[in-house]
Amino acid sequence: MANRVVLVHGFTQTRRCWSPFDGLLDARFEQRSLDAPGHGDATALALDVPAAAAYLVDQGGVAIYIGYSMGGRVCLRLALDHPTSVRGLVLISTSAGIADAAARRERVRRDDALADRVEQIGVVAFVDEWLAQPLFAHLSPAHAHRTERVRNTAQGLASSLRLAGAGAQEPLWDRLPELAMPVLVVAGALDSTYVSHAHQMVAAIGANATYAEIPGAGHSAPLEAPDATARVVNDWLASFVATTTAR
Repeated sequence: MANRVVLVHGFTQTRRCWSPFDGLLDARFEQRSLDAPGHGDATALALDVPAAAAYLVDQGGVAIYIGYSMGGRVCLRLALDHPTSVRGLVLISTSAGIADAAARRERVRRDDALADRVEQIGVVAFVDEWLAQPLFAHLSPAHAHRTERVRNTAQGLASSLRLAGAGAQEPLWDRLPELAMPVLVVAGALDSTYVSHAHQMVAAIGANATYAEIPGAGHSAPLEAPDATARVVNDWLASFVATTTAR
């Protein structure tokens, strides 16, 4: 279906963590959320980023893809590898990868250590440690979807970290100008690191990219401020519809 929006969640989440968006997105689009490999009902799938992108496009088909954090990284690769299936792209709290080789090696080491950690202590304790990071300081327990996160398995989360973590991902900065479809890059105003990433990505993509900021939100903008995030996405979708209709 051409008028479809496919949503891909972040690490430790599942497709059900997009439930705050139910009924909020433009009704002209069918809304579908998918479990990323290693998560939810796809917990048994151990795939690297290119293979995860291929899996998701097979599940989602031709659509506008919206990815948050880890999901954004996979959707970015999906758009680059399968451009004819991506009518538009929304990247929330996303980076195009770690460009510096030494920093990337260090991130691989840290992701491997986290994978070992979840296997050692189990999902429940790991999720609590994960959410206690400064990155999620603006995410209240009431909006964290902890119950959904702990449905994941240690094996699935560990495989996601080792195969599709930020360190394992090939940096894609040099490929960003290949994105010919409309792109919206979103960051929470309180998430200074990803605000910086977002501005760099928009500059690299070019004229078809738009930046939007969610006031008062941090890294988990879709969970912290779903109404505000949906409004930003809907404004962009309206522009997308107007542009495509005029062609």
